[in-house]
Amino acid sequence: MPDDRASAKPAPARPYDGPPDYRLVGRHGMYPQVSHDEAERFNFLAHMNRHLASKVLPGVQTAFERRVEPAFTKENGPFKSRHEVRKALLKDPAFQIWSALRRATMEQRQQAGRWVTLRQAAELNAKALELTEGDDRLELDPNFDVPRYLTAVDHHCMPGSYHTELAYGDVTGPANYDSGLFATTGGALGRYNDGGGQAVAKWVRENLPDFQPKRILDLGCGLGHNVLPLAQAFPDAEVVGIDAGGPMLRYGLARAKALGVENVKFIQADAEDLSRFADESFDWVQTTMFLHETSKKAMEKIFAESARVLKPGGIVLHVEQPQYTDEMPLYEQCIRDWDAFYNNEPFWTTMHEIDLDDLMIKAGFKKDGVIHGGVAAVVDAKLFPSAGDDKVEDYGRKAAWHVIGATKSAEAA
Repeated sequence: MPDDRASAKPAPARPYDGPPDYRLVGRHGMYPQVSHDEAERFNFLAHMNRHLASKVLPGVQTAFERRVEPAFTKENGPFKSRHEVRKALLKDPAFQIWSALRRATMEQRQQAGRWVTLRQAAELNAKALELTEGDDRLELDPNFDVPRYLTAVDHHCMPGSYHTELAYGDVTGPANYDSGLFATTGGALGRYNDGGGQAVAKWVRENLPDFQPKRILDLGCGLGHNVLPLAQAFPDAEVVGIDAGGPMLRYGLARAKALGVENVKFIQADAEDLSRFADESFDWVQTTMFLHETSKKAMEKIFAESARVLKPGGIVLHVEQPQYTDEMPLYEQCIRDWDAFYNNEPFWTTMHEIDLDDLMIKAGFKKDGVIHGGVAAVVDAKLFPSAGDDKVEDYGRKAAWHVIGATKSAEAA
């Protein structure tokens, strides 16, 4: 008998939808040097995060629908809150495995970055000092009192959070952050990890085509990866980034200079107190994935101060993961809430249930001036995964965000 296998056509190859190779990441002048083994470690972690989101998490939802929810409903009636869902899921092995692996990959990602940066700390610190010393675009305050919401926890397992200095002129924390974002996001933020900032700049150009800001204020600017795209998109604007972390600001300016971005200044300051800036002195006030690392009292002050320093006709924009609403399924709320309980983001759960529209109005903005929108990371899709095309949703890590903001009317002023 003829062997049918000999003439059978091979199955078509499935298109590769995993993370790109770590070696595609952009190496600006402040970026840490990475050995072969260190790059492969980041590659492994990127693939693990992708696998957890695309293969393991769907199994958690199946377990919830087939086991957890029916058992809970039979005994207690329907779920009333995301907290009930979480407590029920905690007893299920599918959730236990996914959650433990997700936490482990974050811890491993942080340690991988520390190995990279600490072994070359002297070189990185010296390079940052060379680029920033004497430059008036960096203002650090040796007596600055870092807010407790930053000192009380190592956010997303990052040792020392944003503010800790291990040596004079230290930049190892932000260098760790910069080098490891690839692993956390699977490369979804693009070549220079700036896909979020690029997305905001694109949204403004498309939705406010006549808007030509002269002064832009970025609150919680971190190492600058989200604020530099704004400076690049509006080269005639003066851009000011403030942050509580001295190392972040130092690295941010060094990173900007290494990338040839000259119209941005970095200042150590508290976003709750913008008294150094005059009333109506900025055309645009911006935050990108910052609010969830503050506090409710801080947010009220941040919103009020943002309204005060904004010019009539100006805009304030806040970019975050979406708020929890009655329309969002309790299971999705629960999975999005994971960072609050297992990723050192204690304010995450409260921040995402606050009525941000109401907070905007209390800060002085008019209801009809409130802005809503959505953005996805802008990247070179030939090399990096595009969040806009990605069907995988891991509820919290996808490089796509909600935009809430407001325009300031003359009447509000």
